[in-house]
Amino acid sequence: MTEQIRYITDEHGDRVGVLLDLALYQRLRQDSAPDPELLEDLTQAELTALAQGLLAPAAQQQLGDLLARNTDNQLSPEELTELDQLLEQIDQLTLLKTRARYTLYQRETV
Repeated sequence: MTEQIRYITDEHGDRVGVLLDLALYQRLRQDSAPDPELLEDLTQAELTALAQGLLAPAAQQQLGDLLARNTDNQLSPEELTELDQLLEQIDQLTLLKTRARYTLYQRETV
């Protein structure tokens, strides 16, 4: 194993880097699974746009109307279903925005 790893030292003898044998490096890369939360296939601009994304204005207006009427118990069963669907869309959008922000953060720290 020591032949697969070599250390780079500074003038004081402190280890400041490491060189790995290519086979060992590839094996280590294979052993480390990618983070499933990262949105790897998106560009920086796409991630930024997604992180700042909002619900469409028409959907936002509809949501406000449904929520206001729901507090007064004035929704039909169909409208309650529509409200549930809008809330589910918001949840999914929030998750995607969070994953986009997380991906941007990870790219900045690497």
